[in-house]
Amino acid sequence: MTQTLRLSRPLSRRSLLVGGAATSLLAACGNPVGNFNAERLDARVDATRDYLRQNHPELSNLFANAQGILYMPLVTEAGFFVGGSFGQGALRINDATVDYYSATRVSAGLQIGAQQYAHVLFFMTPQALQDFRAGEGWAASADLRYATPEMGGSAGVQTTTMFSPVIAVVFGQAGLIAGASLAGVRYQRIIP
Repeated sequence: MTQTLRLSRPLSRRSLLVGGAATSLLAACGNPVGNFNAERLDARVDATRDYLRQNHPELSNLFANAQGILYMPLVTEAGFFVGGSFGQGALRINDATVDYYSATRVSAGLQIGAQQYAHVLFFMTPQALQDFRAGEGWAASADLRYATPEMGGSAGVQTTTMFSPVIAVVFGQAGLIAGASLAGVRYQRIIP
């Protein structure tokens, strides 16, 4: 005996369009599981960590005392009156990646040029790390203290800097825009 399934009412045009749109949207999202972007990003983070440890031994106290470290191996910034920057990195706790993040910033004003740089955020207190991880889009603020490598290659970590909740190290600058500031940079969790 064969059973035939019959719809009690035909599909409306609206139902067909909504179903098609939902299917297209889900297909466009793509499934990031199984790609190699996370592995590539982790390799860049490892290289950044190793570079800092080898070339800036004065940061050893930061590495030893940080509750978590956000590595941004490459941030690209460009502007022609309106500018922006973008980079991707990883948050590590006890040297294990726990999350991936993007860093973005949009700016307007008199600016022309482009540069690339790397930066690392050391979260020195459990509260600073918790605030960063809990935020939907954490923005670098005035609380941030800089330990920037200077001409002599010293990262300039001072006693007053060591008691800051978040310490930024900006390095590897190359390009035509002088200086790099993290003011206004927004960090958001991503799936690479």
